[in-house]
Amino acid sequence: MTPRRRRGGIVGFGFIAEKGHLPAYLRSDQLEIVAVADICAARREAAAKALPGARVYESGEALVRDGARDLDFVDITTPPYAHATVARAALEAGLHVLCEKPLAITAEDARLIIEQADRSKRVLFPVENYRHAPVIVAVRQLLETGLIGTVHDVSLSTFRNTHARGVKEWKESWRREKRFAGGGVAMDHGSHTFYLAFEWLRSYPTSITAKMRTQGAFDTEDTFIGSATFPTGIAAVHLTWTAGVRKVIYTLHGDRGAIRVEDDDIEVAVMGESPTDRATGRTAWELKTKKVASEWMDAGHAAWFRAMFGHFVTAMDANEYVGRPAMDALRCIELLNTAYESAADGCRERRIPHFG
Repeated sequence: MTPRRRRGGIVGFGFIAEKGHLPAYLRSDQLEIVAVADICAARREAAAKALPGARVYESGEALVRDGARDLDFVDITTPPYAHATVARAALEAGLHVLCEKPLAITAEDARLIIEQADRSKRVLFPVENYRHAPVIVAVRQLLETGLIGTVHDVSLSTFRNTHARGVKEWKESWRREKRFAGGGVAMDHGSHTFYLAFEWLRSYPTSITAKMRTQGAFDTEDTFIGSATFPTGIAAVHLTWTAGVRKVIYTLHGDRGAIRVEDDDIEVAVMGESPTDRATGRTAWELKTKKVASEWMDAGHAAWFRAMFGHFVTAMDANEYVGRPAMDALRCIELLNTAYESAADGCRERRIPHFG
């Protein structure tokens, strides 16, 4: 017998819902979307056209209230200001929750969402789709071989020449308004950046120092530079919306070599161990390169979402209500909140308070 597909509702039918999440759902044999909510009438019309037969609501609250009778989960793709309210309501209604990054704007709200998931015995699964980019999967496989040894230093740079635009029908530049976004480039890209750092350094950070800059008449930053100290090493981060190129560059340094990622390209350097190296006291590196197509230029990342949805289903099957992804999401917000404090305090190093 073919298992029943789990039924879900999307709250917030903006760019990432339409171009990223929805294409992945339409190709899934495990999940289906039967309801959509959006506060914008034009976006409700777009949802009705994209999903004929789906129920369409004017608010997330209405979808959750009505959906509790026949939905299994809610997918929250609103701007960050609404994440906490919708997530807690959905969990209280007995629905599993998939939530776009950041999980919440404040660490306190993120902790309350996690506590609600635990009480309700429903899965809270944050969107951490960068983990499923093919090039990141390839890096994970390389690390598992022990090829470069233990990673102790990473740098993560995300360069964009502008902020990501939302849909034209509703506040296309909402990322430049703190009341909707909670912050600028750090809040937008920081979660992706830091959950990868957590994975590669195998721990959570204890402190951070950060600097931010804003160009123009905005109340959100467009450049973020930070250095986070971990028990196992250091992560250097550079995020900007004012770059001259669109690119992602990551480097991981281990005690036997290094990995460098530049979009789809991976370069691996491994320390040589030849008799000549030992005799001369010099170290030679063996360099290998390969390309792993990952569609970085496609801002929708639908293929990454398809892979991530499989892990969401696994968590629901296993009743993993608050797993490692959810805890990583909480730690990301703790780190980001502390980074904003550091930047406001003259870039002084700040210890990161961790909720239990």
